[in-house]
Amino acid sequence: MSRSMDLAPSDALLDPSLRRQSKRRLTGLRMLYFATALLLVFSLVRLITGVANLTAAGTVAAALGLAVPIGMAGLGGLWSERAGVVNIGLEGMLVLGTFGAGWAGYQWGPWVGLMAAILFGALGGLLHAVATVTFAVDQIVSGVAINILAIGMTQFLAAEWFTGVPGGGQTQSPPLEPIGSVTLPGISSAAATVADQGWFFVSDLAGIVAGLTTDVSYITVIAIGLTIATFYILWRTAFGLRLRSCGEAPYAAATLGVNVIKYKYIAVITSGALAGVGGAFLAIVAAGIYREGQTGGRGYIGLAAMIFGNWRPGGLAVGAGLFGYTDALQLRGGGAVHALLLLTAILLIVYAGWLLYRRRLLGGAISMGVAAAVYYWYATTSDVPSQVAFVTPYVATLLVLALATQRLRMPAADGRPYLKGEEH
Repeated sequence: MSRSMDLAPSDALLDPSLRRQSKRRLTGLRMLYFATALLLVFSLVRLITGVANLTAAGTVAAALGLAVPIGMAGLGGLWSERAGVVNIGLEGMLVLGTFGAGWAGYQWGPWVGLMAAILFGALGGLLHAVATVTFAVDQIVSGVAINILAIGMTQFLAAEWFTGVPGGGQTQSPPLEPIGSVTLPGISSAAATVADQGWFFVSDLAGIVAGLTTDVSYITVIAIGLTIATFYILWRTAFGLRLRSCGEAPYAAATLGVNVIKYKYIAVITSGALAGVGGAFLAIVAAGIYREGQTGGRGYIGLAAMIFGNWRPGGLAVGAGLFGYTDALQLRGGGAVHALLLLTAILLIVYAGWLLYRRRLLGGAISMGVAAAVYYWYATTSDVPSQVAFVTPYVATLLVLALATQRLRMPAADGRPYLKGEEH
């Protein structure tokens, strides 16, 4: 008879492994309930405003694409900070990835471009590791220096390597070949058909499914796989436990035989490589060309997504998706952003109700006041200025971080230099 059948219900409460399994099931159910409730709100707002773009397949597909470079930068930050090294240089590593993809991609094809982007990003990570782990340089200073160095170096190399090449120039590479995409046959077309019916909730769900299963870039599939692999490696393997111990208690880990310096190097180099994947997506998929300045601060937004996700891959994916979605809405036009005002007001009212239920009266009152102001803005306007639509992703970044600060717990030794043989 199995172990779970041998245990009485009361025994399950005393068994730590069964408590963990129960907690995981409960967390999964809560996430499902939350996602369903959120989609119901989206459906309601779509019916009220008549803005189909909120859950249209095109919006979802655009949001997924826009989330990839943010998510890859954030995933790189997660690897680095879980090992105790703050990586502000992710923006520069994204830049190196875009340049590597542009330089190698136009000569040898997009897959070689992807490999070059990973290599260039990893070299940025290696530089950061040498500075911070070996020479104990201030991690913020090193990251900022890498950002500046990456911009300057790519500008110089672009002028040297792309000038005079057909289609290239001082600020851009020649056009790149597409890397290809995948569509799930049957599911994609059926979901698109249901989405076009305009049914409450069902069509919204179908629109999301269609957006996630139609013309999905191979790099997007790789990014999703890397996110899942990160969770498994860092939280389900002995290697991951040792790496995370370097970010929580490096000196204690060293006494148990963990080579802290080696694990920090692995984490920071991997961090740069993952940022390189995000850079490859920007150059090969999003633009089809390397262009100076195309990262647009996504490395910093990736760090914000990582913090929002509480240094966990699942939360990071949600944060990247949120930023990608708001970015996609502003690309769809001011009408979609105007509908987003009503959605924001409703969600703030729900959040205020939860705070009041938890007897956090001040926070609940503030959230209710902000909800009233946002709704007044929605009710008294028919559109929003293009400037508001443009800054929507950055405002969302600030709001998400402000709302998430109460539940965050960074790795205990994050940002602290590790000096072998010394304990502080």
